[in-house]
Amino acid sequence: MVNNSDNNQGTTQLATFAGGCFWCMVTPFEELPGIVGVVSGYTGGHTVNPTYEEVCSETTGHAEAVQITFDPDIFPYSKLLDIYWRSVDPTDAGGQFHDRGTSYRPAIFYHNEKQYEEALASKEALQLSGRFDKPIVVTLEPASVFYPAEEYHQDYHHKNPLRYKYYRNGSGRDAFLHQNWNTRKDKEELRKRLTAMQFEVTQNNGTEPPFRNEYYNNQEQGLYVDIVSGEPLFSSRDQFDAGCGWPSFSKPLHGGSIQEHQDVRHGMIRTEVRSREADSHLGHVFDDGPKPGGLRYCINSAALRFIPKDKLEEEGYGKYLSMINED
Repeated sequence: MVNNSDNNQGTTQLATFAGGCFWCMVTPFEELPGIVGVVSGYTGGHTVNPTYEEVCSETTGHAEAVQITFDPDIFPYSKLLDIYWRSVDPTDAGGQFHDRGTSYRPAIFYHNEKQYEEALASKEALQLSGRFDKPIVVTLEPASVFYPAEEYHQDYHHKNPLRYKYYRNGSGRDAFLHQNWNTRKDKEELRKRLTAMQFEVTQNNGTEPPFRNEYYNNQEQGLYVDIVSGEPLFSSRDQFDAGCGWPSFSKPLHGGSIQEHQDVRHGMIRTEVRSREADSHLGHVFDDGPKPGGLRYCINSAALRFIPKDKLEEEGYGKYLSMINED
């Protein structure tokens, strides 16, 4: 149980969001600079110490939610709100995607007046943007007692990565987010800015030759960003030699930076990896990677730009230094 009456935790604060299945609401926020922790749990209802089964039975009034401990000096609440809107269907008050009922309702639980004002302003801005042709129905509710969920629900995507991927893909969440948040691109501008190979890979789902690409054997410490948008995607800390001839990573920088789709081209069934912000084709993810995660993100060098560790501050990525340093 977490008492939410006081949001000040030293230099950190709390943010609480409900957006359907809490398994899917952890990955957009975890491992970002300034994010201290993300906990799955239950809040907004009347039952003390509810169980997962009780919450799912729709008798407790609680919603599945995530509570985020963050440093506002590094990652302000406004950015958390932006990630939240891009992770849910804000027009569906009856649940989220194929999960229905009040326990899956979307809600922002504000911890103080400032959070309420920022959440209300962001909700109104989204409504006025015209991105959705239906009303924005996410409720703004005062934060109350937050009950952490059972241990097997915490970091579920790490403990059961394959089951999580099947569930998420099957729920319709990623398809909805891709349809509604897909970046509108100026293809002619990109043709001028990118090399022929970079354009072919990122815009036409191409694949560069193995062992004849820029980063497959890169030994430097640094950050890999999307060649189109500059969005941070992978850390050299998670790069390993898979012997396949393309850069390989055990995990992305954070789950919210990529999206995955089933790829049935070329007579195969694979999981495609795309950048979330620019919708660039990056490569594919396979389940033959190193433990404990067991995943291998096989990525085209042409989809990436590498920023050496000593250039991060200069290029405005200084806050990612802690995610580059070797443990």
